[in-house]
Amino acid sequence: MFNQFKEHVENNFTELLDQPLLLAVSGGIDSIVLVHLCHRLELDIAIAHCNFHLRGEDSNGDQAFVEEFGDKLGVPVFVAEFDTEQYASENKVSIQIAARELRYNWFRELAARENKTYLLTAHHLDDSMETFLINLSRGTGIEGLLGIPARNGYIRRPLLPFTREDIANYEAENQIGWREDITNSQTKYLRNKIRKNILPLLKDTNTHFSQSFMQTVEYLQQTVDLSNDASNYFYNQVVKEDEEGQLIINLIALKQLSNPKAYLYKWLSPLGFTAWDDIVELIDGMSGKTVYSSTHILLKNREEFIIKPVSKEKENKERIYYLENKQTLTQPLKISITPYEEKELKIDTSTIYVNGDLLTFPLTIRKYRSGDKFIPFGMKGTKKISKFFKDEKFSQFDKENTWLLCSNEDIVWVIGSRMDERFKIKDTTTNIIKIQINL
Repeated sequence: MFNQFKEHVENNFTELLDQPLLLAVSGGIDSIVLVHLCHRLELDIAIAHCNFHLRGEDSNGDQAFVEEFGDKLGVPVFVAEFDTEQYASENKVSIQIAARELRYNWFRELAARENKTYLLTAHHLDDSMETFLINLSRGTGIEGLLGIPARNGYIRRPLLPFTREDIANYEAENQIGWREDITNSQTKYLRNKIRKNILPLLKDTNTHFSQSFMQTVEYLQQTVDLSNDASNYFYNQVVKEDEEGQLIINLIALKQLSNPKAYLYKWLSPLGFTAWDDIVELIDGMSGKTVYSSTHILLKNREEFIIKPVSKEKENKERIYYLENKQTLTQPLKISITPYEEKELKIDTSTIYVNGDLLTFPLTIRKYRSGDKFIPFGMKGTKKISKFFKDEKFSQFDKENTWLLCSNEDIVWVIGSRMDERFKIKDTTTNIIKIQINL
């Protein structure tokens, strides 16, 4: 197996040959064999071991074994001890998820602190087949049928082509020694059920099942690559990003594609969206309706989907900016106040002229609040901002992205749209102030 491993690393993981590596080592046979192989290959390695204190003295025995094994090989060993049950309780997650979060967070911190370029884990072919079957049993897209990836960020998995039997034979031939985790034999976990009952049955049915699996994954990966190429091509045709970083999906162009739902899934799932039926119905639904993910909001606006981060929306909605006389702001938009020094008024949506004697500084710039009212320029009566938005056919995103310029609590200008009648200049006005935004 060593020669196969050496050839595999030299052909497929050349980045490991000259970089400092961190190996995740539990003390079980898989991770111990990984250390042994990497040490024989003379890679620059260090060991990272987590003691989750879940199995009493067995957990401490694992730690002692790993530390002794590292000393024997002359490989540095780093150990972290966790109160896993307390973490699970405080964060309301299962013990399995708690252990995963704790170890990978620590691995990331340790790799950064010790300047390790890659983290190596000992996942092998049987692990990948188990993952395939787990995902298949739960229902998954094509990418869920690819098993465990050989690369994921800074993580590398060089044992993936090798079976559990290959690893056991290598350990026996080299008399390395390892620690058995008794929880691996418990069938209350789905992975263990598949490992103990289903996978052996498949291998008995087809003695070449492992090879067939690898070939199938290769075919599936080619299909995924083809799908990604098509997705990227049509993304550039259908989706645009505006100057504020919002994604705009052209629904007319989207509906011309052969499978709009599949493309939306490909483009929107990385943004946390899961309500696919709602999103698909919204393609032909009413404008103004929204769908939320944990991080983003999707709005139907006529023949467009507009997507932007939720956090930015909330932050802007609560933020207040202050503008003094003769000052220029650059956030949340570029706006300036200057004395009127021109011969004639140049009125457009980006500029207003107001009676400076009626202003109280500093002016404030904020978002719309429920109940806001003003007197639109040219009118006599008050109008709610919400009614003004509706009359002017503002989309939901237009409403959320519109700023109000206020003097005390009075609205001076719905910025970029309409100023308030009360602040207009008259023939008798002597203190004329120009307020302008840079569109």
